[in-house]
Amino acid sequence: MKIIGLAAAIILPFFNIPLIVKIVKLRSSHEISLIWLWGVWICTLLMAPLGFTSTDMVWRCYNIVNLISFTGVVIAVWRYRK
Repeated sequence: MKIIGLAAAIILPFFNIPLIVKIVKLRSSHEISLIWLWGVWICTLLMAPLGFTSTDMVWRCYNIVNLISFTGVVIAVWRYRK
């Protein structure tokens, strides 16, 4: 079970990649709510310290990969905001 959880923790945040690709392709992030964006990112940042210091490998991997992945979304939205 732990291997499945670890795989899901690493794979799940990569579903942000299609969102980033869409924003770059359209050269617009207009349809992304800034309240949603900043809310998710701030919560991710607030959870990060616990995730980084956790002994649970699944939780730690998810936090690291999700923080990097969602930061990519934030950068794409910020760059292509009109």
